[in-house]
Amino acid sequence: MRTGRTYFVADLHLTDERPVATGRFFRFLAENVAGADALYILGDLFETWIGDDHDEQVAHDTARHLESLVASGTSVFFMHGNRDFMLAKAYATRSGMTLIPDPTQIDLYGVATLLMHGDLLCTDDAAYQKFRRRVRHPVIKAILRTLPLNWRRGIARQARAGSAAAKAEKPHEIMDVNSHAVVDILHSQHAQRLIHGHTHRPAHHVHLVDGQTCERWVVPDWYTRWGYVVCDAQGCALKVEEL
Repeated sequence: MRTGRTYFVADLHLTDERPVATGRFFRFLAENVAGADALYILGDLFETWIGDDHDEQVAHDTARHLESLVASGTSVFFMHGNRDFMLAKAYATRSGMTLIPDPTQIDLYGVATLLMHGDLLCTDDAAYQKFRRRVRHPVIKAILRTLPLNWRRGIARQARAGSAAAKAEKPHEIMDVNSHAVVDILHSQHAQRLIHGHTHRPAHHVHLVDGQTCERWVVPDWYTRWGYVVCDAQGCALKVEEL
C-alpha cells in the first residue's frame, strides 16, 4: 500500500571513503522511503562517476538497495548532477532507476512542480557554466567513455582537485542560484514550485512570479548532515539532521 508521499534527495556524494553517509542513505530507503509513491534523486548521488563500470563497492551496494526499493513498488527517478553526469542507461537499468532530464516538470499531487539539479540556476558563475557546457557535450562524453578505467580515475581526481581550488577563490555569492534565473524558469515553465539541490544550502524560499507566490525548496547535501524534502497532497516539508 502506497503512503501518498514523494521524497526528494540530492548531493549525497556517496563514496567508499564516507561509509557513514552510505549507511544513513540505506537506512533512509528502508525506514522512510519504503512504501512511498516515488523517490527523486536530483543529482550527485555519487562523489564521482567515471562511467557505468565504476567499481567502488558503494556503486554495487546502492544499485542493489535501489533495485529492491523499485521491486517493492516505489518508483525511483534519477537526474544527473555535476559529479555524476556520466551515469548512463546501463547503471540506471541495473538499479531500476528511470533517467529524467534537467529540468523536468511533474504534476506533484496537483501542483506543477519543476525539478532541477540546481547548477543551471547559478548563472553568476560564468566560468562554471562554460565548463559545464564543454564537459556535457555528447562528443566529449563519448570520448571519455572510451578511455581506460585508470585514465578516467585520474581525470576524476584532477577534476575534483580543480573544482575545490576554484571554489576557494570564488565569491560565496556567485555559487548560489541567481534569483532572476529562478523567477525566469518558473515563469517560462508555468510552474508553481521548484525543488533542487546543488548549492548545499537547504531552505524554503518564496518567489513572486507574475503576481503569483511560488515556492522553492533546496534539498540538503549529505556531507556533515543528511536530509530530504518530502511532499504529499498537503504540501512539502524539509528535513535536515546531523549525520
